[in-house]
Amino acid sequence: MIFQNSLEFALALDVEDPLKKYRDDFYFPIVNNKEVIYFTGNSLGLQPKSTKKFVDEIMEDWKNLAVDGHFYAEKSWWDYHELLAAPLSKVVGASVEEISVMNSLTINLHLLMVSFYRPNGKRYKILCEEKAFPSDQYMLQSQVRFHGYNPDDAIIEVKKRPGEHHWRMEDVIAKIEEVGDELALVLMGGVNYYNGQVFDMESITAAGHAQGAFVGWDLAHAAGNIHLELHDWKVDFAAWCSYKYMNSGPGNASAIFVHENHLNDNNIPRFEGWWGTKKESRFKMKPYFESIGTADSWQNSNPPVLALAPYLASLLMFEEVGMPQLIKKRALIVAYLEFILKEISQELNASFEIITPEERGCQLSVFLHGEGKSLHNYLLENGVITDWREPNVIRLAPAPFYCSYEDMYRFGQILKEGILK
Repeated sequence: MIFQNSLEFALALDVEDPLKKYRDDFYFPIVNNKEVIYFTGNSLGLQPKSTKKFVDEIMEDWKNLAVDGHFYAEKSWWDYHELLAAPLSKVVGASVEEISVMNSLTINLHLLMVSFYRPNGKRYKILCEEKAFPSDQYMLQSQVRFHGYNPDDAIIEVKKRPGEHHWRMEDVIAKIEEVGDELALVLMGGVNYYNGQVFDMESITAAGHAQGAFVGWDLAHAAGNIHLELHDWKVDFAAWCSYKYMNSGPGNASAIFVHENHLNDNNIPRFEGWWGTKKESRFKMKPYFESIGTADSWQNSNPPVLALAPYLASLLMFEEVGMPQLIKKRALIVAYLEFILKEISQELNASFEIITPEERGCQLSVFLHGEGKSLHNYLLENGVITDWREPNVIRLAPAPFYCSYEDMYRFGQILKEGILK
C-alpha cells in the first residue's frame, strides 16, 4: 500500500477498517476536551466498557448469595477461572488443559521455576536476553541464589552486537550451543519490552531442547499482540500478565501455559495448594495432593473472581474478533505509524531512529536524537500518551482494538508542532 500523510487518507483507512466499531467499546481519557491518542497499550490497556457489568455481576451475587455464590452464581466462583481458559487457548495457541489463570506474572514465573529450573551437577545455568525486564532479572537472580549459585556465573545474557539495537537470531542460537550441557533453562521475553523485538520463539525453543534444557517464555508483551503457537512450538512453560494488550485492568491476574508433556508427570516438583487438586475430591479434605492433571495443578488458591471478571470481559472481545484480524490491523497501523514518523523526520530534517527491527508486534521504539523529555511532556499536554524511557526513547504501541489511523495522522501533526515550538 502506498501511504499518504494526510487526514483524508487516514480517514479513508478508518472507513475500511473492519475493527473500527470496537473503538467505541473502550473508555478514553480526555485531555483538552478531546479523547487522547493512546500509545501505551503495551503498559496498560484501556478499559472496555463491558468491564463494569462483569464486575457488578459478582458484586450482586456476593450481595444476594454470599458463600453460595461459589456454586450457585450463574458464573459460579469455584470454577470461574475455567471460563477464561478456552478464549485464552486461542490467543496463545494451546489446548484448554494447558492454560490456567492465577496470581500475578512474577509470582507465576517463580512458581514455574520450581518446576522447570532444576539444576543438577554442571547443568545449572540460565540463559536470558541482555537487560531483560528488571522484574525478570530480579526473579532469576533470586532463584539461582536460592539454589546456592552466584548469579554472575549462573545467568548467561545474550548481548546485542556493539552499536546495534536488537539481537541477532544467530547470536542467540550460538550462545545456547556454547553453554551446551551446562544449560538448565532458557527463559526470555517473547517480545522485548524496550525495543519491541519479537524473538523467534520456535527456533530458540528447539535450540534449547537440543541442549537438554527446559525453555520458558515471559509473554507479557506478546500475549494478545503477536501470533503464538505455544503447544506446537513445544514450549515447556510460559506466563503473561493481562493488563497490557489484554485490557484487564492495572496489576490484574496473570495466566500460565504448561505443555501437556508435563501435565501428568507425577514426579515434577511443584509448590502445591488446595485448588490444584481434583475437583471431584477437593471438598473431601484429603490429606494428600491429587493433581487435577491440567495446568490448574499449579494453582494454589481459589480464584480471585473480582480480578478475573475484567479479564473475562476483555477475552470475550478477543474471542469475537480473533487474533488473525487483530494481527492484520496491527501490521497495517504500525506500518502507517512508521511512515508518519519518517515523513515528519524528513520534513523537519529531524533525527528519529526507529530501533525496533522488522520482527515486531505492536510497538515502535524511537530514539528522538536531539530532543529531550520536554518533547514527551509536550505530547502529553496535548493529548498524546506515550511512554518515555531514558535516555531519549519513546515507545509507541497503537493497539488495534481501539487506535485509529486518524490517531496516527494527528500524532504526526502534534509531534511536528512539539519539535517546532
